[in-house]
Amino acid sequence: MSNSKKPRLTAADFDPEVLRLFDQYVHGGIDRRGFLDRASRYAVAGGTTAAGLLAALSPDFAGAQQVAPGDARIKGEHLEFDSPSGYGKGRAYVVRPARAAGALPVVLVAHENRGLNPHIEDIARRLALENFIAVAPDALFPLGGYPGDEDKARERFAQLDAAKTREDFVSAAKWARGLSGGNGRLGAVGFCWGGGAVNVLATRVPELVAAAPFYGPAPALDQVKNIKARMLLVFAENDERINASWPPYESALKEAGVRYEAYKYPGTQHGFNNDTTPRFDEAAARQAWGRTLALFNATLRA
Repeated sequence: MSNSKKPRLTAADFDPEVLRLFDQYVHGGIDRRGFLDRASRYAVAGGTTAAGLLAALSPDFAGAQQVAPGDARIKGEHLEFDSPSGYGKGRAYVVRPARAAGALPVVLVAHENRGLNPHIEDIARRLALENFIAVAPDALFPLGGYPGDEDKARERFAQLDAAKTREDFVSAAKWARGLSGGNGRLGAVGFCWGGGAVNVLATRVPELVAAAPFYGPAPALDQVKNIKARMLLVFAENDERINASWPPYESALKEAGVRYEAYKYPGTQHGFNNDTTPRFDEAAARQAWGRTLALFNATLRA
């Protein structure tokens, strides 16, 4: 009997309509039952079940983990910070190299719309191995934190007061910049909802030096003039919902004289950097992440 691993599924293994339904499900446009009902016709054609399609598209955190929480090369801890204009208190996962030589840049990591799940914690640890201090706030902390289940996390996320959550992230950014061991230079990277959060932070935190929002909603256009950071904007080709906001956002960036680069990766789906799901595109993710690290290394090092 062969011991070879089952080939990893990719976006090409799913009907495009199933991927669109999954995107709606992930972002609250339809609930679990709505996905299952609408995906059932494609499941029959593919010889599986709608529940099987959903399971295949859902995250595999353990299989994708690159850096274990107990890795001796890093030191991770959960720290609280004050957020007087938000929920009062916030909490973040702070990860740094175990043996740092000198002060290091700080990078805030903004999660997707499920709170601080294992994938985003792993992203923070990956940044620590690149010689950054990574700070990953959990928007769900005021409601008990990430619940350990993606469906419950989405439900809990919808209960947040969006204005208070934005203030929590602004507070997190300002707090992160002053962390012990940091060099005072702050960057930010975020994905999906977190990409939108990073766009907002760029308009609200003038001390932000560099920002890399991945497929995130645009900020209020009348606030773009406040951006001081160098921007690296990452888009997926097959992402109508997010891409529709890009042309006016780009016009506002140009009008404000903001330094930016924008890349749309051919053939990719929303969420293509997330290596826990089949929407992951290895080549595009490697290039986008490489550009992100290059931006942070060029702008945040003393």
